[in-house]
Amino acid sequence: MTFAHAQNIELVQKEIDQNIWKPFKAAFESLDAEKLNSLYAEEVLRVTPNGIDTKNNFKKANIKRLTDHEKNKTDLQLDFWFDSRHTNETTSYEVGFYRMNLSNTDRVTSLYGQFHIVLKKSSGRWKIIQDWDTDSINGKDLSKQDFEKQRPIQFD
Repeated sequence: MTFAHAQNIELVQKEIDQNIWKPFKAAFESLDAEKLNSLYAEEVLRVTPNGIDTKNNFKKANIKRLTDHEKNKTDLQLDFWFDSRHTNETTSYEVGFYRMNLSNTDRVTSLYGQFHIVLKKSSGRWKIIQDWDTDSINGKDLSKQDFEKQRPIQFD
C-alpha cells in the first residue's frame, strides 16, 4: 500500500467516524432511536446470538429499548474501539469491542461485546448495511478485561 493510498484510507475512516460513529454514540447516549435508526440503510442484515434479522425488526426494537430506558430514567454510556478496519472509498468492514454502561437510581450495569459492521457509501452517504454483535466469543463471555485491552475511541 502506498503512502498516498494509506492517507486516503485514513481520510475515509475519519469521514466514517464523523458521519456514522460519532452520531451513533450520540444517538445511543441521548436515547434517540430515530437518529440511531437513520444511520442504517433501508435493507440491513442484523445478526445477534438470537438469530438473523433481514426485515429491520431491530429498528422497532431500538425504539422500544431506548424509549424504555428513557421511561426508567436510565442513563446510557457507550464506549468502543476498533480492533480492525478494512476500508476503501465505498465500503468498510469494521470490527471492535464495546462497553455499554446503563445506570439509574437502582444500579449500574456494564455490558460488553464485540461487533462486526459493514458500511457502504451510496449517493454520497455512509450507511450501516450489516450489523453483527455478540457478548461472547468461543463460549466465553466478554468482560471488562477484554474491553480494557485498548482505550475507547474519542471524537473531536
